[in-house]
Amino acid sequence: MPAQIHPYAVLLRPIITEKSTVLAGQDKYVFEVDVRANKTQVKQAVELSFNVRVASVNTMKMKGKPRRFGRRITRRPDWKKAIVTLVPGDTIELFEGV
Repeated sequence: MPAQIHPYAVLLRPIITEKSTVLAGQDKYVFEVDVRANKTQVKQAVELSFNVRVASVNTMKMKGKPRRFGRRITRRPDWKKAIVTLVPGDTIELFEGV
């Protein structure tokens, strides 16, 4: 049973990289999402937050990279990334002009 997460707490931040800006031209937008969120919750959160229609959602778990602080080796936390494909004609203004 999936965890109950408030829709506004599902999306943590947009990911702005060269690859994500290329995908934005194809109506695909990339977000860092809560690790416990599933595809349905991500879809509902994007539709509620940006007033758009979502065609599909692809999610992936990203492993945290190891970091060194002197002799001590630690790991950054694992996180989840979602690529959201919108229905043709819909856009998210947050990404326009970036």
